[in-house]
Amino acid sequence: MTALVIGVDGGGTSTRCVVATVSGEVAGRGYGGGSNILSSADPGGSLRGALLAALAGLDPGEVTAGVFGLAGGDSARERTEAVAAEAWRAAGLAGRPSVVSDVLAAFAGATAEASGAVLIAGTGAVAARIDDRRVTGRADGYGWLLGDEGSGTWIGRRAVRAVLASVDGRAAPTALLGCFGGDAAEPEPSRSPGQAGSGQAASGSAGQAGPGSAPSAPSALEIVRLVHAGIAESGPAWLARLAPAVEAAARDGDAAATAILDEAARRLDATVGALGPVSGPLVLAGSLLTEPTLLAGKVRAGLAGTVVTARDSAAGAAALALHAAGPGAVPDPLAAHRRLIG
Repeated sequence: MTALVIGVDGGGTSTRCVVATVSGEVAGRGYGGGSNILSSADPGGSLRGALLAALAGLDPGEVTAGVFGLAGGDSARERTEAVAAEAWRAAGLAGRPSVVSDVLAAFAGATAEASGAVLIAGTGAVAARIDDRRVTGRADGYGWLLGDEGSGTWIGRRAVRAVLASVDGRAAPTALLGCFGGDAAEPEPSRSPGQAGSGQAASGSAGQAGPGSAPSAPSALEIVRLVHAGIAESGPAWLARLAPAVEAAARDGDAAATAILDEAARRLDATVGALGPVSGPLVLAGSLLTEPTLLAGKVRAGLAGTVVTARDSAAGAAALALHAAGPGAVPDPLAAHRRLIG
């Protein structure tokens, strides 16, 4: 019998699961949808799907421990633990997993050091101080409605607001209108930046153009309805889907998109700064900071010290399970940790 541990990294957009041996070798991987308790549509289903996929061909009876690093869990601890335990049982596993913050899993997935700090910017955003593989301080991470400043969801909200301001005449045209099927190069007639549009104009229908004319841009009301429909179907994480469009528009020189990314970077740097002096590496995690984005470059420019890019947060969660397994259960937890995160 080969003893196994499980690590899960659950964010607002996706869930990743790693099954590992106690020597630090990956035995299985699985993926699912978002599992952020605060913003995902079906966190339990996503966790269950990722677990079952990772365990395909393996014996669930060989699993001795599991750690779930879940976004949003600190704000709804009781519910998060209940959802995690239910998914664990549904996958045929005995006992129950430990639930930790996703920031701890991200840190452990990038370095085998025991202390440092981590900044995550994906669907949500949070920074944390890590001491001896425990979270001892944090900033932001309050969810899409109250915080997560600089996150994909925050960027998406700012993009919608910029588009609405452009459509009703409070701001200049922006290429971000293309997210909703409009053409930023042709603002509605009789509108100019600083002029408020009438309520009647905002309630018009897109595509109702006269003979021989181009389809009109979507109205503000239509954009609002589309956004609410997206959130109703997929949860607030739907807003984060607009972040790539903001990145693309900024690369093309769009002023509104550039301003959004500049502000996002300032807020993320301020979130890290709120932790105070930190000894050890600073890990950057989340798709907005681990991919070669404009935002990542802007954030890095405002940071000092040793900065490390996150690798595999699910493997990090599995590494935490190795360290927590207890004396004798894992021959060399540190060596297994290093092997697991590669």
